[in-house]
Amino acid sequence: MTIKLYDQDSHLRRFSAQVLACTPRADKRWDVFLDQTAFFPEGGGQPADQGTLAAEAGAPVAVLDVQEQPEGIVHICGGPLPQGAQVQGSLDWPLRFRRMQCHSGEHVISGLAHRLYGCNNVGFHMGEAEVILDFDRELSPEELQRLEDEANRVIWENRPVTADYPTPAALEALDYRSKLELTEDVRIVTIQDCDVCACCAPHVSFTGEIGLVKLINAMRHRGGMRLWMAAGSLALADYRRKQENVAAISAALSVKQGEAAQGVARVQQELQDLGLALKEAKHALVAEKCKALPEAAGNLCLFEPGLDIPGLRTLVNAGVVRCGGICAAFTGSDKDGYRCVMGSQTVDLRAQAKAIHQALGGKGGGQPGMIQGSVTASRAEIEAYFA
Repeated sequence: MTIKLYDQDSHLRRFSAQVLACTPRADKRWDVFLDQTAFFPEGGGQPADQGTLAAEAGAPVAVLDVQEQPEGIVHICGGPLPQGAQVQGSLDWPLRFRRMQCHSGEHVISGLAHRLYGCNNVGFHMGEAEVILDFDRELSPEELQRLEDEANRVIWENRPVTADYPTPAALEALDYRSKLELTEDVRIVTIQDCDVCACCAPHVSFTGEIGLVKLINAMRHRGGMRLWMAAGSLALADYRRKQENVAAISAALSVKQGEAAQGVARVQQELQDLGLALKEAKHALVAEKCKALPEAAGNLCLFEPGLDIPGLRTLVNAGVVRCGGICAAFTGSDKDGYRCVMGSQTVDLRAQAKAIHQALGGKGGGQPGMIQGSVTASRAEIEAYFA
């Protein structure tokens, strides 16, 4: 079995080990087994570490994934390593530390949610930009704010974080959080006066290393609550992204950054007012166009750029009483195609729709007195058809 150096020292970044086996995989990668490792394999909701392994005379080989198997911990590598060779392992430390901050931050949040509100953590996923937590109880906005405040107080007090393997008797008497029924080789992570939880992952040594936690979103989920959280460097990155967005919005609206939301609300109201004014103007325009429609013994073919389907329909309703055939109104262009409405008091358009569509490359449908849809024919072809 592989000796788990990360269990002994979560801050170990480099280590020496011997290659016990190296076998090729079907995906042109290699499975490498070491006698000991500081690379954490995927588990407990935390992704596997990444980094490199290097023999004395060879170039570093990328460690792409790490998994725990019955025979030991397998390092899935981008190249081979000589069996029996001594290698130097080097972790991608910024990646590992970021995940430790997030995982320890999750323990703080989950431990406090359990202590304060009786919530049980029933789901945990660590992504590259955020952590998702699922609780079995809904939390109010006020409870969430208190939870965030208390979590950051625990962090700022720099409380110790320890991990050990209690004896079966001690474990039996211990009150700890766990999603599974565990009986032996149970690793307990304790955050002083905050949380006691079964967990196999590496954690920070003191809560101050987490930096801060921020709840960035919350929603009801399966009778409970789903939270999105960022911690440490991820929380800082999230803040920077949002600050950049706020700065861009405030500059665009010529308002102070702290008044960006009010600025957006003002623009939304202005757009709503303009939309109503535009709607009234369109109605007035269509009304004038209806008054100006000519009389026609046969078909009446109209092209009105900028009108929407309701406007075309109003125009056609006025046109059908002024022509003896079909009143057809179109909006669009030869390049993008045309949307159309057709009406008639003398022609069954639903019966004629197939023939019209075949002639004009169209589609759509409707009632005997009116159909609507789109056509791909050019304006000249459309006018020739209805002439």
